[in-house]
Amino acid sequence: MEDLKNREFLNYIAGKWTRCAAGKTVPNVNPADTDDIVGLFQASDAADGAAAVAAAQNAFERWKNTPISKRAQILFRAADHLEAHAAQIAEELTREEGKAVNQARDEVLRSAQTLRFYAAEGQSFTGETFPNDDPDMVVYSQLEPLGVVTVISPWNFPVSIPARKIAPALIMGNTVVFKPSSDAPLSGYRLTEAFVEAGIPEGVLNFVTGSASAVGPSITQAPEVRAISFTGSTAAGEQIHRSVGMTTRTQMELGGKNPLIVLADADLDKAVDLTIKGGFSLTGQACTGTSRVLVDRRVKSAYTEKLLDKVKTMKIGSGMQPGCDLGPLATARQLDTVLSYVAIGKQEATHLYGGDRLTDGDLAKGYYVSPAIFTDVTQQMRIAREEIFGPVIAIIEVDGYEDAIAKANDTEYGLSAAIATTSAAYAHRFAKDIQAGTVKINRTTTGNLINAPFGGLKRSSTSTFRESGRVGLEFYTQIKTVYRAA
Repeated sequence: MEDLKNREFLNYIAGKWTRCAAGKTVPNVNPADTDDIVGLFQASDAADGAAAVAAAQNAFERWKNTPISKRAQILFRAADHLEAHAAQIAEELTREEGKAVNQARDEVLRSAQTLRFYAAEGQSFTGETFPNDDPDMVVYSQLEPLGVVTVISPWNFPVSIPARKIAPALIMGNTVVFKPSSDAPLSGYRLTEAFVEAGIPEGVLNFVTGSASAVGPSITQAPEVRAISFTGSTAAGEQIHRSVGMTTRTQMELGGKNPLIVLADADLDKAVDLTIKGGFSLTGQACTGTSRVLVDRRVKSAYTEKLLDKVKTMKIGSGMQPGCDLGPLATARQLDTVLSYVAIGKQEATHLYGGDRLTDGDLAKGYYVSPAIFTDVTQQMRIAREEIFGPVIAIIEVDGYEDAIAKANDTEYGLSAAIATTSAAYAHRFAKDIQAGTVKINRTTTGNLINAPFGGLKRSSTSTFRESGRVGLEFYTQIKTVYRAA
């Protein structure tokens, strides 16, 4: 592995790699081994954010008028770059974020696929012609880019989430200011680098690292910013949404408290598999991760026994080690959050297993915690209502389908939900009854296709424009209706 401890990574503004105005850097720490520093990143402030916005604004007219086929070529070349460097980028992603290196490589390849998808779809995304009664008039709509778009992405999918925001923005003719999470900036750097190597013109894509408090307002509240696409916590998203003007479009993909319903007729081995993959994959750090399991009382005992047997065999360790089932939490802050919720859960419910800080041997220098399971959880408990974002499962007993749906919907969130059942009738009803933007039947709550819409309901989203898929292009365009004499 390359020694990145003393390597300084720069911002990219107006076509140049540059240091931040204050000249300060922040170390990027490996959560599996805090002695491993994965580069030094710019501690940018409002001056750097303002410079990035100005660069994007200056480049907009040129990029808007660039033929869409040429914009698509840049996306295709950036995708090729990601694929060619997938092994290196995946290793770095694992070092800075903690996920298994094979999952990191899949994310990089998926991101390349996303760029290609939008490069192709954007070229056929157009307006309509409308019939009318006047033979001497043609009426049609045309789609135009918005202008400067700010993209703010989280650390859990530090390549794929910004890719699915930046690609549709660029192909439709917008310019972008991109701020990655301060906890995984190297992955965002590599994504930006792919576009630079692909020949993106100066100012079209700008990359700024730094804390949200120092940089955020300058890249969200500036009058030149026409749209903001943000993925992160509900509290942060709501703060951004409230702070911007009426004419600034916002797309917020926020938190979740995602349920898996296990009915009495379910294949329990399958249900356990769905629980573990949905709840403990990525160490529970997915916005669509399973955090509540609503189990029919008739099979609760059998299900819980099978779940415990499987969880006790999980291998915990660095994402660089083959065969590890659970990696570290991404940050010290996230470790503290998970441990505090485990303590709350022990006071509220019946603690069955896990939730311990792990410090033996190779785990001593990482942010490791064993997967936690609680039972006898009720709707009023904090571990049943608040997003934990870690490997903590709350088992809630239900009395049949109707009770399960009522409890599953009894939450402020509505991002993802799943059901385990062998009944076609219940599967059909579930798709209609559940209050979630992503609905899974005998599948994990996690995961979504790049060509299908993604987004939540209730406080999981602004519920305006969806990400991913062809509809993901809509957020980055505005409509003009033209009446023209024939």
